[in-house]
Amino acid sequence: MAELSRTRISSGTPWEPVFGYSRAIRVGNAVHVSGTTATGPDGQIVGAGDMYAQTVQTLANIRRALEQAGARFEDVVRTRVYVTDIGRYDEVARAHAEVFSTIRPASALIGVAALVDPAMLVEIEVDAVIPDAG
Repeated sequence: MAELSRTRISSGTPWEPVFGYSRAIRVGNAVHVSGTTATGPDGQIVGAGDMYAQTVQTLANIRRALEQAGARFEDVVRTRVYVTDIGRYDEVARAHAEVFSTIRPASALIGVAALVDPAMLVEIEVDAVIPDAG
């Protein structure tokens, strides 16, 4: 059995070396994107207090990681969405559906007590499978 290559994708955030993880990993045609938040290019959280805006930014960050791994949103087969206020799920659902309404991956929406930074309201993980070229 051939060994699959492993490609690490970094976002450059300070948390990656501290915690020991990569933004995404591609192994063969599978891509796994770590929990991703609404961190903007300047390292600050985008959309303070706005769960919809944070979800939009988070999905933009995920799109960038997928593209770096050679994948697209259309290749996503699972999403896991963590929110700090499950009562506001409709804000997250609206942004999620803007991207995934026709793709319809398997998904979970999970309420959590807190994320690593109190300004973070949403964290999303995705798994994708890139179709074989042949």
